[in-house]
Amino acid sequence: MDYVPLGRSGLRVSRICLGAFGFGDPAWQAWVLDEAGARPIIRRALELGINFFDTADMYSRGRSEAVLGRVLREHARREEVVVCTKPFHPTGPSVNERGLSRRHLLDAIDRSLANLGMDYVDVYEIHRLDQSVPMEETLEALHDIVKAGKARYIAASNMVAWQFALALSLQERRGWTRFVAMQNQYNLVYREEEREMIPLCLAQGIGYTPYSPLARGFLAGKHGSARAQHDPFIAKFHGGDADAAIRGRLHEVAARNGTVPARAAIAWLLGRPAVTAPVVGATRVEHIEDAVAATALQLGEEDWRLLDELYRPRSVLLHL
Repeated sequence: MDYVPLGRSGLRVSRICLGAFGFGDPAWQAWVLDEAGARPIIRRALELGINFFDTADMYSRGRSEAVLGRVLREHARREEVVVCTKPFHPTGPSVNERGLSRRHLLDAIDRSLANLGMDYVDVYEIHRLDQSVPMEETLEALHDIVKAGKARYIAASNMVAWQFALALSLQERRGWTRFVAMQNQYNLVYREEEREMIPLCLAQGIGYTPYSPLARGFLAGKHGSARAQHDPFIAKFHGGDADAAIRGRLHEVAARNGTVPARAAIAWLLGRPAVTAPVVGATRVEHIEDAVAATALQLGEEDWRLLDELYRPRSVLLHL
C-alpha cells in the first residue's frame, strides 16, 4: 500500500479509503451491515494496509461511527489510523440539531467523538454546505474545533467550485484553519468535477477523495445486490443509455486486462489528476480486496482512450 499526503498537509493516507456508510444498523437501510458483518471488512482493510476510514454522524444515526470506532480500537493503535467523520444532517428532533451553525457543530463533534470512542478525529468534514448559515459562522466554528484539539484537519464535501473557492478565501483572509481536502462524487459516468472543482483543487493543493467510485455499484454491474434493490439514488443518478455504454466499455477494458470491472474503474480514478484516495464502500471482504488490488493495476494508453471517449457532459449531481 502506498501512502500519500492529504493535500498539502503533513497527514499521510492510504490510496484507498474505506467508507463506512454501509456499516451500522440494517433498520436504517436494508442493505447496511450490522457490527458482526462489518468487522471482517474493517479487519481486512487494516491487514491490507488501509489507514484511512470515512464515516458520518448521520450514517445509521450514529451507529456507523460506533461500529467503526469499536473495531478500530480493538485492532489498531489510534496513531495508526486516520479517521474522518462528517456533520450536517439531523442528529435529533429539534431545529438546532442539524446544519452547520456554530451551535450544532460544537455539539456534533462531541457527539461523534463519543460515538467513536476517540479523543479527536483526524479529519472533520462538512457533509454539505449549509446555505442557511453565514459561511463565516461555519468556518470559524471549524477553526475553533481544531484549536480545541477535537479535530486535526478539516475538509469539505458536496459543493460547487465557486462556493469552495469563497470558503478558502475567507479562511485565508481571517487566518482560520484551511480545508485540506474535498469530497465530491466522481467516477467514470460522472465527470463534471473535471470542469472546475478538480482544477481548483490542483491549483490550491487540496486533496481530492471522491465518493461513489463505482457509481453505487452501477459500474460493477451489481443489479441484484441488496443495495441495488433498495438505494433510490442509483436509478436517480445513473442508468441512462450513455452510462450503460460507458459501463459496457469498462467491462471490455477489464476483460482486456484480465481483471474485474470494479478494479478497472478504481484504477482509472487513481490515475486521474488530484485524486488522493477514492472512498470505497464495501459490504463484502472481496470489495475491499478489489479496491486495494486496483492500486497495482496499470491501464494502458488504449485502455484510457476506450474509457474516456464515450463520456458526454451532463447535469451537475450534488446532494444539496
